[in-house]
Amino acid sequence: MRRVGHKGAGLIAPGNTIASFEAAVAAGVDMIEFDVLPENLDGTGELFLAHDYTDLAARRETALTLSEGLDHLCATGLELDVDLKLPGYEERVVAELRERGYDRRVIVSTMERPTLRRMRELAPEIRLGWSVPRLRSNPLESRLKKAPAFLALQVARRVLPGRAARAIRAGAVDALMANYHLVTPALVDAVLDAGGEIYVWTVDLGHRIERLQRLGVTGVITNDPRLFHPLMTQVAAE
Repeated sequence: MRRVGHKGAGLIAPGNTIASFEAAVAAGVDMIEFDVLPENLDGTGELFLAHDYTDLAARRETALTLSEGLDHLCATGLELDVDLKLPGYEERVVAELRERGYDRRVIVSTMERPTLRRMRELAPEIRLGWSVPRLRSNPLESRLKKAPAFLALQVARRVLPGRAARAIRAGAVDALMANYHLVTPALVDAVLDAGGEIYVWTVDLGHRIERLQRLGVTGVITNDPRLFHPLMTQVAAE
């Protein structure tokens, strides 16, 4: 199972920063996930490493640009998960990756289907990850939304295995990046049988990571990559 640091190591140091990336490297991750956000909603302006505009506003003077972030991250030699938050700047991301010879060492992930299609046209060599569900907040954490969200979750768990497998077999994507609430044995089997990979986000409890490892997922994305250490010790002992 691949160990992926979310925004570097977001529970150890503020995410999408050099300190967070260095903490992830120190914890022994296999891959680092980070977010790329355009300065403007239409995809124009400078590209920054930030999760959303609230995050960007809070760190506007110190936020890394995509160029600065890639200069540091590519030097680690680790694989990267480049998460695009909005459509409209795919060409510039591809150019930055190709400039550094890193286009074959990344997964570009997004919730935006138009971005996945555009990325496939621009750079067929780049692996693509479809992030699901397409939500900006967790409705299960809302008292008013929790009941309907739970029903929607049951439906999604039934239909997603088929949808994901079809997308992979059609060549639209190479991986599914799934919220842990959606992950079932049927989903894992469907994605792997179709020849794809499945990464699960964002998992910050050790027992959940253990369960996902037993299910055979490709990788787990966590804010605290130190949680992987007991698992690695257990595997070594076995």
